[in-house]
Amino acid sequence: METIINFFENYVAWLSFPRIQVTDIIEILMIAFAIYHVIVWVKQTRAWMLVKGLIVLLILWLIASILNLNVILWIFFKSINVGITAVIIVFQPEFRKALEQLGQNNLVMPLFNLNESKDKNERFSDQTVAGIVKATFDLAKTKTGALIVIEKEIPLNEFEKTGIAIDSLVSSQLLINIFEHNTPLHDGAVIIRNNRLAAATCYLPLTDNLHVSKDLGTRHRAGIGVSEASDCLTVIVSEETGKVSIAIGGTLIRNVDGDYLRNKLIAIQNKPVEGNNKKVKLWKGRTKITKKS
Repeated sequence: METIINFFENYVAWLSFPRIQVTDIIEILMIAFAIYHVIVWVKQTRAWMLVKGLIVLLILWLIASILNLNVILWIFFKSINVGITAVIIVFQPEFRKALEQLGQNNLVMPLFNLNESKDKNERFSDQTVAGIVKATFDLAKTKTGALIVIEKEIPLNEFEKTGIAIDSLVSSQLLINIFEHNTPLHDGAVIIRNNRLAAATCYLPLTDNLHVSKDLGTRHRAGIGVSEASDCLTVIVSEETGKVSIAIGGTLIRNVDGDYLRNKLIAIQNKPVEGNNKKVKLWKGRTKITKKS
């Protein structure tokens, strides 16, 4: 009997469940959420190949530990510090992109809403929307390539500096003239900020996404690249086919029509919407809330 009790004390007692509190559950959910998003991010970047290589090295390390291969273990331990530094240097763009995406995450922005005052103002007018749509499809009819970047919350000053400052009101005539063949400003992208065309001939970063179709050229890859680096909306007109595409958040939407483009522009216009309640001032100086018919 004493032997059975000792067996349970030594080998079965560890099976008892620990006391789990609410904070433990919250911590487990947070860690699981973080690990899931790290895995999703790794699979979408070149770091996925790095993870496969690290798994191979881990297997080799386990084999060396089991077989007591001291020389190989010594090499592993001596090179681990250099390896970590090399990984940080090689994959610096991926780490930077991950931090940018973390800052753009809708779960984080409500906690650090630094642009509250900007959100209350309309980004651009209906006239600007009409000018962009008209110019885009006029250029598409003549198969004139174009790349139009519309800034939202994240400033595009870094890319604006690579071009020529314009600082003019947006109009369809101006956009068409800029992208006309054999003109000094037709090469590169234009950046639109609010109701003004900030700069032209701007150079944009190309996307590293390996899943982008091979039939897309540099103009489309640049449009996707700048949408990955910021929250802008990019309008691309193909010079080969005359088709219009838009890029948002690293996703390319191809062959859009005028109504679709107009709706997308209106969606990011941030136009204040009148509520259902309207204040009416009474003769006594008070205000009364009346339902809007």
